[in-house]
Amino acid sequence: MKPFAYVNPANEKDAVAALAPEFEKALPIGGGQDLLARMKDYITQPDRIVNVKGALESTVTPVNGGLRIGAAMKMVDLAEHAAVARLYPAIAAAAIEVGTPQIRNQATVGGNLNQRPRCWYFRNEEFVCLKKGGNTCFAMTGENQFHAIFGGGPSFIVHPSSLAVPMVAYGATFRLLGPNGERLVPAADYFTLPVKDVRRENVLAPNELLTHVVLPAPGNLKSGHYEVRYKTSHDWPIAFATVLLGMNGSTVRTARVVMGAVAPIPWRSQSAEQALAGKTITEETAAAAAEAALQGARPLSENGYKIQVAKTAVKRAILRAAGIQTV
Repeated sequence: MKPFAYVNPANEKDAVAALAPEFEKALPIGGGQDLLARMKDYITQPDRIVNVKGALESTVTPVNGGLRIGAAMKMVDLAEHAAVARLYPAIAAAAIEVGTPQIRNQATVGGNLNQRPRCWYFRNEEFVCLKKGGNTCFAMTGENQFHAIFGGGPSFIVHPSSLAVPMVAYGATFRLLGPNGERLVPAADYFTLPVKDVRRENVLAPNELLTHVVLPAPGNLKSGHYEVRYKTSHDWPIAFATVLLGMNGSTVRTARVVMGAVAPIPWRSQSAEQALAGKTITEETAAAAAEAALQGARPLSENGYKIQVAKTAVKRAILRAAGIQTV
């Protein structure tokens, strides 16, 4: 590991001051579950590490019927927080699925949202891919079983965050703080496709911090969250989905369908939402919406199977939201 300076700021303002405008020259660290692994593998080699665990809030605060979550909150605390589970059950469901108990006791909300891709080419120092300043996405013609089926090109990573998907579904807003003050960015606009800047996955500037997640009052929504993995423990999802339903009796009034692990960003399907609107949830309507959600998917040479997996995730998330028993 390359030697680095270590800064331990007392507050968010000092933490921002310790960052740098250059890409990955100075990086914040919370739980360190992603950054330390990248540093050990020589993928990321910052000159300075800024410890934000004591500088950022790690609590949940009620705000206008919703909640404000500090970015330094640990995943285990998020998963077990009573108000989060009551108001935003899909977020609690996503949080409890992350990693292992040991990881959840270290990893933070901000770290989960801002973690870098898990693509094996990106994580291998021998491959200088597009994400690392090279000129090739090796997944295009290489091992691409777990890569994008939507929104790919020129890089075909999938976004690794479990929290990003339900955050987008619930209409969260992220508070970012930089040297010029704060700005509020909707979660749906925070994550970016590779065509915007292939080296980055979001709009966070190198000298900004994500300090809070602000969730609006949820209203009377039913939610479902479903993840599919090869292994049930300590594995990344192959595909997953969060579904929110606003009901008028037994009829769907509004729907929000967002998929994860299928694209470089949380992938919202308005086609699936339209397929649900005005319908009663049954096995058939859920299957039809899942079919609509995967229209336009463009798999690579080895990940065509993800289409069916994602359909299953969407269908079962819909059924869960409607209170219909699934596997």
